This record gives sequence, C-alpha cells and structure tokens, in this order.
Amino acid sequence: MDTLQNMRAFSCVAEAGSFTAAAVQLDTTTANVSRAVSNLEAHLQTRLLNRTTRRIALTEAGKRYLLRCEQILAYVEEAEAEASDAHARPAGQLKVHTMTGIGQHFVIDAIARYRKSHPDVTFDLTMANRVPDLLDEGYDVSIVLASELPDSGFVSQRLGITYSIVCASPAYVKAHGCPQKPSDLLHHACLRLVSPVIPLEKWAFDGPEGQEMVTINSSPFLVNSADAMKAAIISGMGIGVLPVYAAIEALRNGTLVRVMPKYRSQELNLYAIYPSRQYLDAKIKTWVEYLRGSLPEILAANQTELASYELSGTLASARSGH
Repeated sequence: MDTLQNMRAFSCVAEAGSFTAAAVQLDTTTANVSRAVSNLEAHLQTRLLNRTTRRIALTEAGKRYLLRCEQILAYVEEAEAEASDAHARPAGQLKVHTMTGIGQHFVIDAIARYRKSHPDVTFDLTMANRVPDLLDEGYDVSIVLASELPDSGFVSQRLGITYSIVCASPAYVKAHGCPQKPSDLLHHACLRLVSPVIPLEKWAFDGPEGQEMVTINSSPFLVNSADAMKAAIISGMGIGVLPVYAAIEALRNGTLVRVMPKYRSQELNLYAIYPSRQYLDAKIKTWVEYLRGSLPEILAANQTELASYELSGTLASARSGH
C-alpha cells in the first residue's frame, strides 16, 4: 500500500468535501479515491470519514489525523522542491578530493574563482596523493593525475595533459655540470619523488630518439611532495624531475634551470571523476564544467611559457664546460 498517496487522497477529500471533487483535483477516478481512503482506514483500523449519500464529515480521529497528514505532506513537498532545486541551482557543500600538487597549484584557486559565480556552494577539500573510492568515502568529485584510469564504473572528464621535466639549481649545475641525455643522470645525485602515478626507480623520457629509460637505484633524498622536491632541488641537493606546474615559478625567478630541455617525462592526464551522469546535482555539474573550461587553458599556458626556458639548460651546460 502506498500510504503517502493514500494520505494525499484523504487530505484532498477532506479539503474538497467530496470524493468526486477530490478525484477531479487528483486526475483520477472517484472509485480510486474511495479505495485509497478505505485502504488507509483499514491500515489504521480507524474510521476517518463518516459518509452518507449526501455528504461526508471528518470523525474526531479523522480531524487529528488530517492535521498530521497536512504537516507530513508539506514536509514531503518541501523535500521534493529542495531536491529538484539541487538539480537546477548550484547550492550546498561539495566534497572534493584532489591530488596534493594539483590542489595547491590549481584547485584552490579554481575554487575561489568558481565561488565568485556560485557563492551558495561551499567546499570540503581533501588533498591526498591517491585515487579514493568515491562512494565509500563520500566524495562528489575527485581530481587526479593518471596515465589512464581503471574501469570503475564512474564518470570521468579529461581536463588536460601535463608532464614532468628535469630540473637543477644553477649552483648545482655550476658545481657538477649539466646532463645532456638520460644516461648522464647515472653520474649525478638524483632526487626521487614518491608518487602513486610515477615509478620511483624507472625514469622514462620522451626525446629526440624516442622513449628512453634509465634506472635510478639510489638517491640521497626521497620525498612524496612535488613542492618539497622543488625546495630540495633549489637547495642544490641534486637533480630531480618535477611536474611543469610545480617548476614553472622557480624557472621564472631563476632559482631553477631546466636541464635536458629536449626531454620530457611522465606525461599524465588530468581527470575529474564523479559517480554518475544521471540526475547530476547542479553544483557537481557546474564545478566540473568550470574545471573543463579553465584548467586546459592554464596547463597550456604553463607549457607555452616553459618553451622560453628551454635555453636555460643549454646556457647552463655551456657555463659549466660540458
């Protein structure tokens, strides 16, 4: 038995004063309305209406029950309106996961800009270098870097491509020289970034001769944060591989130089992942659309700017006599 529908029928009969008038309002038959009220009375084991051939009247129990019905139906209508509004208007809290480097360099700024247009949306942001289980952990959207995504049944939107480059400090290059090709790295102190998407020991590069790989078996320094890696490289501890977005500011201000400028490493896709396309909440839809519209342009701008620093490695090599 659909108790809620039966409550609607009873409330409508009480308001309209007849089964026939209630049937017209509910766009059904008089017999259906009468059956709904009878089923409700049978369920409650209480008479709600006194019926004669000429009129109906609420019993004392019916009067009390009608007040409760009206309250319940009002709450249901409010809940339905709120849920429908969530589909139409961005509002409420978004629980977002992002990998740490992407979060620090792109996502926090994107949130600030998004909220200028959608101030009714608030964010609960978690930054962690892993791919979470969206359903178990309750995330609305996850923003991750990966070469490709496993088949999870979730919806994914590719937001752009980024890659990593080899960097050193000017002081390190001056003291130790500048590698020109991947095999030269075996003669340098290589700092290793611990990442769920980048192999720790196998450094793969795309360059003039295609893909080349070098195995870095030992390192004076390992760390799981690209920004911490950048600080270590700037300090002169050694040479390291950095995502373009993490390196660009230090290249800009001269605290890093790009070495091996003809080589790039670890090309990765940036994805937004969310549970479903069906009945997508407006805040999720507009947030993903905003990321799709803004991040590719920012990533492309970084890579265009990077081209102006490619000479740095060559100049550094010339100064070091290599």
